This record gives sequence, structure tokens and C-alpha cells, in this order.
Amino acid sequence: MKIAYVYPGQGAQFVGMGKDLYDNSPKAKELFEFANEILGFRITDLMFEGSEEDLRQTKVTQPAIFLHSVILTKILDTFQPSMTAGHSLGEFSAITAAGALAFEDGLKLVFQRALAMQKACEAEPSTMAAIVGLDDNIIEEVCASISEVVVPANYNSVGQLVISGSFKGIDEACEKLTEKGAKRALKLSVGGAFHSPLMEPARAQLAKAIEKTPFKEPVCPIYQNINAKPFSNPIDIKENLIAQLTSPVRWSQTVQNMIADGATNFVEIGPGSVLKGLIKKIDKTVEAESVGRVV
Repeated sequence: MKIAYVYPGQGAQFVGMGKDLYDNSPKAKELFEFANEILGFRITDLMFEGSEEDLRQTKVTQPAIFLHSVILTKILDTFQPSMTAGHSLGEFSAITAAGALAFEDGLKLVFQRALAMQKACEAEPSTMAAIVGLDDNIIEEVCASISEVVVPANYNSVGQLVISGSFKGIDEACEKLTEKGAKRALKLSVGGAFHSPLMEPARAQLAKAIEKTPFKEPVCPIYQNINAKPFSNPIDIKENLIAQLTSPVRWSQTVQNMIADGATNFVEIGPGSVLKGLIKKIDKTVEAESVGRVV
């Protein structure tokens, strides 16, 4: 039996996340307080008692989800996955949990990523939309036919693909995809066009920080978003992480590749259970569970 640990991305946050870990585990409390020092503000106050609006800020959301996921991993009795992966932001959690990044370095990079993405979104307002019920190739063709910026961003599961781009591009794509037979073309409440060319300023800024950060070989292969393949070489992991911000998240392909390589059990670690649901849509035969707390 091969176990795959997977880590959620932005959107999994909720008010109160991580409070049970803080209250019940001295090790978790120590790590949360260390995180407050690193960030220079009490992110725990926002996670435990803040408003939903507070948590929706990219500069809060991303480090909050990272902390919940990584600290939960660190206080689990055993960490023995055969492979790991993370969805978008979750890739940083996966890399840190697998030992390729130090906790402090991982948190600093996630915070810098969040600030860079928020800045890019403010400079050029943009959005994303979920397309349900169409083949990927049809969505790709429609996006390519539009002169405005609009690209496939998240290949979440069979029949569910998120597109990303300018407001005009997303509006035009949603209209055309509905005409093509999409069951749903729903604009999302997000801060900007993540995983699109509009994130290039953020990618360039984050690249400088990643290049200066030491990476080690992980304890198991990490399947990365950029091409859904496993990597253990720190240089490759770095390069893929830099490219991630402007490239699509190939999640369905990642899960399929992990299953092809022997994964039979998937464990989602962190807030929410979005990935568990996507995995079951991708392949009903595998076991999938979500772990959001330590009992």
C-alpha cells in the first residue's frame, strides 16, 4: 500500500482554523508562536478569531493555510508517505512537510508569494471562472481563440477546469463556453487571475526569493503542479516552483500519475476537504480521507 499526502490551496481557509491544534498541542503552540514572530504580526489572532473578510486577504490566507497544513503534519504521530503533492499554494506545504524546505523558509516564501500576488492583482484587476461539464480540449481551444488574456489555470478533475484572465477575457470565454455546452461557467470570488500570464510580476519577484533560499532533497518524491511529474532534485523543485505562478495547476494529471505509480490511499492534510472530493471524482477506486485535526 502506497500512501500519498496531499495539501490544499487557497480557498480552504475558515475562521477558527488551527485553534484546536494550538490549544491541545504544546509543539503546535510553539510553532504558531514562532510563525507570529517570523511574520511580524499575530496571524494566529486572525486565524482563530478574525472575520471571514480578514482571512480572504491573500496575504493572510496563504500563510494561514500553509501553517495549518504544515504544523498539523509535524504533530502527526507518523509521516511516512510514499509521495506527496499540493494544489497551488499547497505545493509549498508539501515541499516543507517533505523536508525540502525548512519551516521558517517555507513560511517566509509563502508570505512573499502572497504579497507579490496581492500586488500584481491590485496593479491589474483580473479574475477566474470555473467551467463544468466540458472536455479540457474544448476549453483550451476557446481560450486560445480569444484576444484578451484568458487561459486554463486549474485542471481540477474530469469535467472541471478553472480558467484565469482579464475580466473581459473571462466574460467572453464564459459566454462562448456556455454556447459550447458547458453545464456551468461560474465566475469565482478571487483576488485575481492566478496561474496566468498576469502573474508574471509576482513570479519574477518570487523567483529572486526562491533562488536565495536553500532547498534539500525531500524524504519522498514531490509531484509538482507544473507538469504533474515527481521530483526529488532540489534544483528541479526550485525551478518548478518558480514557474508555477504563471502556469496551470495540473491536479487531475497529478493524481492520475500518483495512482499510476502505485498510490492507493490519499490523505489530505490541512483545512477543508476539497482535494478529497476531487480525488474521488478523478478515480473512485482509491481511498481518500481528510485530516484537519489531531484527535
